[in-house]
Amino acid sequence: MHHSRLSSIVIDCQASDLAEAATFWSHALGKSIVTLDQDGDGRYAELATADDEPIILLQRVEHKSRVHLDIETDDLEAEVERLEKLGAKRVACVRERWWVMQAPSGHRFCVIRQQRERFGPHVNRWEETARPDDAPVMQRPQ
Repeated sequence: MHHSRLSSIVIDCQASDLAEAATFWSHALGKSIVTLDQDGDGRYAELATADDEPIILLQRVEHKSRVHLDIETDDLEAEVERLEKLGAKRVACVRERWWVMQAPSGHRFCVIRQQRERFGPHVNRWEETARPDDAPVMQRPQ
């Protein structure tokens, strides 16, 4: 069994000034800016969210601006394999820390290691049991 949940909403910004983009989104979403340089490389800014909300990150990128989702998990390979069974494809492994995936709809998203110490009440528990239609079994907490 492994666990996963929606972790982050990532606003990809094709912009030279991430602070300007963070200021806009901070005001637009009513969220204060936690940091304009999360990792010290100038690529990530973070907006404040409550513990039970997804993290909101702004990421400076070279490709066109878009929004993508991150799914966090306590078993990276098991979650990627589960999503592949649903039709997703692996696009790239980044620094051996996360996978960029593509949904059958064409949307890109990332599968990342667990970001917060505790998953909280919104976690999905995935049993690796076979079903007649090959779909995984999901168990929600009671």
